Amino acid sequence: MGLVAGAVVWLTALSVSDIRHRRLPNGLTLTGAVVIPAVAALHGRGLPALAGAAALFAVYLTVHLIAPAALGAGDVKLALGTGALTGAFGIDVWLLAAFGASLLSAAWALLLVVTYTKGAVPHGVSMCLATALTAGSALI
Repeated sequence: MGLVAGAVVWLTALSVSDIRHRRLPNGLTLTGAVVIPAVAALHGRGLPALAGAAALFAVYLTVHLIAPAALGAGDVKLALGTGALTGAFGIDVWLLAAFGASLLSAAWALLLVVTYTKGAVPHGVSMCLATALTAGSALI
């Protein structure tokens, strides 16, 4: 249960930071990128976690290099930890989280358009929420 609580605290801290400051601190993103694969390895899920981290990082890095204003470097670094966390639970959880994050950000952006509200959508929040929902459902 302590691992779940740790993941929830990590995802919450990242989300709060992204909403308040539009930043995902390296101290949080890179800690997750190291700790999550290590813990997954201790539980016999190291390779799936590393594969998930590498795959999501590659996707996010590609998008960031093509359109840096659309996806920040913090999101790319966060992809290492969230990709590892969801990858540890399997490809189905990884896919749901990856697509879910994009859908959540799109819904948030649509809400801003419909309500004539100006502002940017902090994608890190969507990544964290999609990760929490999919990884959490895998535990049930």
